Amino acid sequence: MLFSRAGFHRLGSRFARKRLAQARKKLARGETIYLAGLGAPGTHNSGVALVEVTRENGPRLILNNEEERFSGHKHTTEYPQASIDAMVSALKQMGSDGRDIFAWLTTWDYPALAGTLARTLLEEAPQSFRLARFTEAAGFDGRRLDQMTRTPKILARQLGLSKRVPLITMPHHDNHAWFSYAASPFADDGEATAIAVLDGTGDRGSISLYVVRNGEMRKIYCNDSMFDSLGAFYSVISSTQGGWTWLSSEGRYMGAAAWGDMDRATNPYYRRLKQVLQFSAGREIRLNRAMANWYADPFEHPYKKPLIDILGEPLKPSQLWNPDAVLRVEEIEHRPETRERLDKAAATQMVFEDAIIHVVDRLLRATGAHRLVLTGGVALNAVGNMRLLEHFDEAWFAEYQKRKARLHLWVPPVPGDAGVTIGAAWLFAHLMGAPRGAPMRHAFYCGLPPSREEIETAVRSDDTASTVIGEVLTQEGRDGIADLMATIVADGGVIALYQGSAETGPRALGHRSILANPCDGGVRELLNARVKYREAIRPLAPMATLEAAQEHFELHEGASDDDYNAYNYMVLTAQAKQHARGKIPAVVHADGTGRIQIVREDDDPLTYAYLKALGRRIGVEMSVNTSFNVAGPIAQTPEQAIATLGRSKGLDAVFMVAGDGAVTAAWHGGERDSGRFRDWYVRWKATHSISMPG
Repeated sequence: MLFSRAGFHRLGSRFARKRLAQARKKLARGETIYLAGLGAPGTHNSGVALVEVTRENGPRLILNNEEERFSGHKHTTEYPQASIDAMVSALKQMGSDGRDIFAWLTTWDYPALAGTLARTLLEEAPQSFRLARFTEAAGFDGRRLDQMTRTPKILARQLGLSKRVPLITMPHHDNHAWFSYAASPFADDGEATAIAVLDGTGDRGSISLYVVRNGEMRKIYCNDSMFDSLGAFYSVISSTQGGWTWLSSEGRYMGAAAWGDMDRATNPYYRRLKQVLQFSAGREIRLNRAMANWYADPFEHPYKKPLIDILGEPLKPSQLWNPDAVLRVEEIEHRPETRERLDKAAATQMVFEDAIIHVVDRLLRATGAHRLVLTGGVALNAVGNMRLLEHFDEAWFAEYQKRKARLHLWVPPVPGDAGVTIGAAWLFAHLMGAPRGAPMRHAFYCGLPPSREEIETAVRSDDTASTVIGEVLTQEGRDGIADLMATIVADGGVIALYQGSAETGPRALGHRSILANPCDGGVRELLNARVKYREAIRPLAPMATLEAAQEHFELHEGASDDDYNAYNYMVLTAQAKQHARGKIPAVVHADGTGRIQIVREDDDPLTYAYLKALGRRIGVEMSVNTSFNVAGPIAQTPEQAIATLGRSKGLDAVFMVAGDGAVTAAWHGGERDSGRFRDWYVRWKATHSISMPG
């Protein structure tokens, strides 16, 4: 009742039922409906998604604006002011405005979340009462509580409306599940498709399992626990052992694990650490509260003595990001404890893999499915995703399902909370009776493409030099720009590509990317030390054409649906073939894997043309790809792109593609101008003609 008075209406409420009934009538009349998925303040990765729904085509993503990209505060929990402003701007360009949004859908069922928080405090009492001291416990930033409860009023004021905007609160894991399935390449052919949502926490629990048959989704399990969580397990240990804060620690620790002992028989920590999670004969995975204490005190005292005996004392919040405390693989030769820390990372990764295999094993047996959609923040562990494909092979299906099959896996490009804004709108569209929508092929939907004027303004700087070098709207122009990019990279240069709308999600996939030569063994050190200023444990990703990916990596048959669609988004690693380790050392990690991104010509013509041109020079249609950022969110605006160039000493140039196709090259100017880009450009121009924009 309190929530509804404040403007929050649950999905089964009278208000929500009325809106759904109205939406069905609009669809039946052939009208277009706009929905907004809102990541409200309080939970990380706030933002807004705009989705268009029609009777013929179902939902279509117009944009998914992540507030962190506009504010510069990574994983922000603040009200998404700039994201909503940018969405309204996009609507105006379409001849509409914020008043035409039919329904605003939140990414969480806030009444359910409040009830779960209260229940958790009571169930874990008295130890859990200490959680009340923490403003960011259980994934919710208590500093934003007042802002969250006033969101309907704040939103109305921002949109110029006289009455507060009613919000329909959508179940968090249902949002993850339906969108991830609907965007997948799996067909509605009567076969079951299983969905596993593995998260830090949802509004009811941290593990939810579903099955879809004939286009209808049914939840079959929720663990109803915020702390029996695989996400919390990995976040706490990666932070307190690696030295980084939550949401920044997990990917780094996964990278570190490759340098440790990844053999379950010989790793000195694995068997004892596995006791921190209790595996039942059913689907249950429970936190061993005799060892772990993060259900009561996740930051100051997350370990009990048995876990301290295994891992040592956890790093305190005051030690995080301290250079003396952060795990550095560079020190493996002269600091003995570094080897031990890397083995602990490997043990953590292996226990995590055991846990997701346990969950998926029970899910596949219960549903009889061989197709799996994996989503939630835990699904960003690309190595764990690969282990699922390795484990659930033909032998497993022959034993447990008595048929010839193997696991087919798909993970969306935005499995974490940056994508649940899309999920809220996608699920509401489904409940309206709209068709499922087209499978996802890429993720170019964050913000709007930059205009030529915006780029011209951004490059007007005393320490930036720039010139317009061509256009990409014609085949000739695009091939010319791609050839210049490939010429520079093949000659040892490092460039950034900034084109069109940014990708939504944690990976840059060619629209906000830093590119380099994968055949150069020194590139990793160069990028980490002089371009990105990050730890050496971080791997670099291979961006490739499908043919090059197949030639150099062992692509799994279980990821082959829709022409290996699962490898489009850097959410899945693959083992490098033996010959590849010498050919493309920059993109093969310490464990012999690469987190692949396959580029398709129809999805990204310029990046594809660049890969083809690079292949003609270095013998492989593959590039290093790492996100265009330095110690912050991926560059969203032209100003952010130029600021990132300014912070990065080792970046030779940024290729900036405007919405009208014009391409501007920008590089360090003034005393910082090394002359490298000018030399490349002059030499290249002497032998090439390039079409210029009008």
